[in-house]
Parts: sequence; C-alpha cells; structure tokens
Amino acid sequence: MVLDKTGTLTYGNPEVTNIVAAPGTTAEAVIEAAAIAERPSEHPLAKAVLKKASEGSLAIIEPTNFSYMPGKGLVCSAGGEEIVVGNKTLFEERRIDVNGFTGSSDHSSEILVARRGRLLGALQVADRLRPEAIEAVAQLHRMGLRVILLTGDAQSIARSVAKELGIDEVGAELLPEHKVERIKRLIGEGRTVAMIGDGVNDAPALMQAQVGVAMGSGTDVARESAQIMLLGNDLLKFVETLKIARRCHRIIMANFTGTLVVDGIGLGLAAFGFLNPLLAAFIHVTSELAFILNSARLLPARISDNFGKDR
Repeated sequence: MVLDKTGTLTYGNPEVTNIVAAPGTTAEAVIEAAAIAERPSEHPLAKAVLKKASEGSLAIIEPTNFSYMPGKGLVCSAGGEEIVVGNKTLFEERRIDVNGFTGSSDHSSEILVARRGRLLGALQVADRLRPEAIEAVAQLHRMGLRVILLTGDAQSIARSVAKELGIDEVGAELLPEHKVERIKRLIGEGRTVAMIGDGVNDAPALMQAQVGVAMGSGTDVARESAQIMLLGNDLLKFVETLKIARRCHRIIMANFTGTLVVDGIGLGLAAFGFLNPLLAAFIHVTSELAFILNSARLLPARISDNFGKDR
C-alpha cells in the first residue's frame, strides 16, 4: 500500500506558520512575491500563501509567463522581473543560491522564494494530520499490508509523519517520475501495489499502480487517473472497502470450491449407479441453498435482520 501525504494523510488545507526573510529584505516582500507567483496556481500551498497575503492587505498583481513544474515549484514574470517559488531542487536548477534556507520543523513544508535571481526568503507551511489516518494505517498493518509513504516533502517532514503514523517505509523529496519509478520497482519485485493520492503530482503514480485510488477532494487529474475514487476523504472507508472485498473473495472461493466438491460427489455417485433422480434433485437443491446462505453473509447487518424478520 503506497500513500501520498498532502491531502491524503493530511487535510490538504495548509497554513503559513512562519516567514523567514533573507538579510536585506522583509517578510512582506517574501509573501508578496510568493503570492504573485502562486496566484494562478490551484495547489493547496498556493491557497495558504494567498490567504497570508490577504491578511497583510498586500496588492497582488497578475503574473505573466506562468510555468508550473510538478514536484518542484513554479516560475513567472511580474513587472519584467522573474519570480521563482519552489523547493531546493528547482533553485539548484535555476542556479539560485539558497543561503542555508533548508530544513524546516516537523510537519512544515518549506517554500523558497526568489526575485530577479536573488533569494528573498522562505515560507514555512504546515498541515494537520487527519485524525483517522493513524487508525487506518494500523488496520492496514493488521491486514498484513506493508505501508509506504511517497511524498515530495523534505526528508525530515516525511520521517516525522511516518513515525507518528507507524508507516513502514518512507520516500521523500520525490518528483512525480520518481514515484512512478518506485512503483514500477515494487511491481517488478512481484508485489501488488495500491496507490492512494489526490494531487496532480500523484496522477502518473496512480496510473502506474495496479490499483489507483483517488481521494474525493482530489484534483480532476487525479480522479481521472485512478481506477477507484473515494466519495469522501476518510481513509477508514477505504480500509472498510478493502475488508469487504477480501471477505467477498473468500466467500466466492468457498462457493466455487463447494461447487466442485458437490459436482465431484455427484459424478462419483452417478458413475457407480447410486444417483437416482430424487437424490440428484436433493443434492442440487441442498447445495444451491447452502451457497446462497453463504453468500447472504455479505449482506449488511440491518438488511440481514430485516430478511430474517420477513421470513
């Protein structure tokens, strides 16, 4: 079982908790530049940045030449000046010195901000874990599943979340293609892989996994890329669905095995001349009734109770 973090294990409604300005600049300049770049974006982090900018009553202009790089950040122009907002990987590619602005506190994602090729500072954005996530991961473990967290967040954040939830394995600072490679490797090892995600960055991995599951609040791209979509955002509902599916499979296999056994007995009796029409009808009706009653165990409790009362 492979899980994304933002929007899957967390609410996907992050908030800016801290603004760190580089020497010679101000926190207002950092949030203003970040808000300009994030204005056209639909990413959850963009909403947090724009909300913080609105609290400071900052005038945010519309950017031009907007370019989004999944898993890294974005680049745009405003007033003829280039603005870069994203992670350390993007800044290294753009050859912008980060001046030590790396590594944030637990559960905080760090967004670096630069303007005209100069680092302005960093925004620390935090999201809250879903309360049902801990129980959902625990139940997945009890079902014998290995749980892996694949996220684009920093290593320290990912490990902190994994420790709190009891996740078996962590992959951090991953781009979308890295998630796909990891899933391909797991499938190559003979594992059956289910991926749960909600964002644009998760879409390729959802398509690559043998079972792709999109959160109900996920992006359109994620929902279209997955084979299954949760109507809500409760991970426990997915666990419940998985339990029902396993129970259904067990009952189907039991009925299938029972059919083979009954037919085998019938063939044996017929071969030795012990099967008359009355006995054949009795075996057929009795076995079919047993299989129907076995299948009825899948009915919800309330339906089963009403069925029994009607009888």
